Amino acid sequence: MSDKTKILVIDDDPAICLSVKAILEASGYEVYTALSGKEGLELFRQVGPELVLCDMMMEDIDAGAKVAGVIKKERPELPVFLLSTIGEATARTIGLDELGFNGVFQKPVNFDLLLSVLEKHRKKS
Repeated sequence: MSDKTKILVIDDDPAICLSVKAILEASGYEVYTALSGKEGLELFRQVGPELVLCDMMMEDIDAGAKVAGVIKKERPELPVFLLSTIGEATARTIGLDELGFNGVFQKPVNFDLLLSVLEKHRKKS
């Protein structure tokens, strides 16, 4: 059994999934990727991640919000972060907290910032 922190990345862009996975695995995380909200929820239930990164705009216009809502209903304590082209100011105006997200990482992803935030969450758990 691995003692690495499990992270689930849900994004319909394979390039995003691959790049985030490569960086996070190189930093010592165990990473699972899903290319749709449906696949993401299946993996969420199978692997029990400690943190989720989820794209806002996938197969449905608000698929990310729906996925976050389901995840937060099943595991309210689980950190779920938004991956999106929208900025943090815009995310606040659309009610990021109300949608179930703990924060936002704007694409293209700033990996130094991502790793810093993930490390803080790893220390909390």
